[in-house]
Amino acid sequence: MELKTTGVAGTLESSDVMVTLEPADSGGIKLLLESTVLKQYGRQIRETTLATLERLGVRNAGVTVNDHGALDCTIKARIECAYYRGCGCGPDDRIPWGGDVR
Repeated sequence: MELKTTGVAGTLESSDVMVTLEPADSGGIKLLLESTVLKQYGRQIRETTLATLERLGVRNAGVTVNDHGALDCTIKARIECAYYRGCGCGPDDRIPWGGDVR
């Protein structure tokens, strides 16, 4: 699947994260990370984000992560959801969620 348009998932509520993925022709992953717990968990959030994008096969994208204390599993789920939305997947498509990806 290919990222065709901007995909957004999540909220700005406490314990959640809002993820925006925008397609890019080249230049790799451009990550903008904002977090209420950046000093404590910024490195882990960055690693989780990049590992999830790699697992999904995303090589070129603008990625904005606005975290409000989300767990890793929530970050992964929001990235997947934003990706599939950006690929144009709908509710009737068979989407390989979670461990089924690659």
